[in-house]
Amino acid sequence: MKRIAIIIFLFATTFVVRAQEFVCQVSVNTSKVEMSDKTRFENMKTAIYEFINSQKWTSYQFQDQERIECSIMLTLDDPGSSNDYTGTLNVQLRRPVYKTSYNTTVLNYIDKDFGFRYEDGTPLQFIDNANTNNLSAVLAFYVYMMLGMDFDTFSQSGGSPFYDKGLSVVNQSQNMSYKGWKSYENKKNRYWFAENLTNGAYSKAHEFLYEYHRLGLDVMADNAEQGRQAILSSLEKLQKLQREKTGLFVMTLFINAKADEIVNIFSEGSDQQKEKVVAIMKEIDPSNANKYQKIIKK
Repeated sequence: MKRIAIIIFLFATTFVVRAQEFVCQVSVNTSKVEMSDKTRFENMKTAIYEFINSQKWTSYQFQDQERIECSIMLTLDDPGSSNDYTGTLNVQLRRPVYKTSYNTTVLNYIDKDFGFRYEDGTPLQFIDNANTNNLSAVLAFYVYMMLGMDFDTFSQSGGSPFYDKGLSVVNQSQNMSYKGWKSYENKKNRYWFAENLTNGAYSKAHEFLYEYHRLGLDVMADNAEQGRQAILSSLEKLQKLQREKTGLFVMTLFINAKADEIVNIFSEGSDQQKEKVVAIMKEIDPSNANKYQKIIKK
């Protein structure tokens, strides 16, 4: 498996402990909830934690140092006395950078179309082709999409099987009454997240993830100029993708995760690199033009 081979090469250790795929921090924000006894929410947090961290999501054997770092923060609206909840779900995925202590953000997204039913003390379960619980379905969806994005950063299109799994969850959830699964609701939801990353016409999205991380960030500790040039090349892929198809949801996801990092990386680049990257970013993210202008000022 390409990802495992690469990580073993990059982060070789003597540990041989086998582990699940994720090290996911889970938090449940109940600041909007008006009730004195919030024990149920501690149980909910534990159920989500166990659901993500304790079950096997792939057929691969991960070693402890290979586990994928992410965080899930659920912010709840006041449910009253019901077991039906609404809120937002903040999903963050991080990836270590070779020969550094730095973890780069790969995904940072707040899902606002989030409602579910949860009965206190009930463990969360997810079965392929048979999901009936929206909380389990949403969590499984993001697990698969995070797996796909993580694998894509280590090998060219390595995440494709997991994006297909995420799309399968979307398809299975079309009959649910909850928002976020259907194409017509809006252009920035779970449906379009999966569609953009399984649509063969948007292969440059996968090329970007691989080149930016594996050929760019992972190289910078040894050769900053080579790594910076590879990152610039990956951004040119995004520019081409933007020109081919405007309004793709994944473009928003990439920019949300990488905008500040891009400013930091190219503030140390050559004048030519600075001019190119500023022009690219102003084209694909015009609302943050002033942010990218800082690259030249520095």
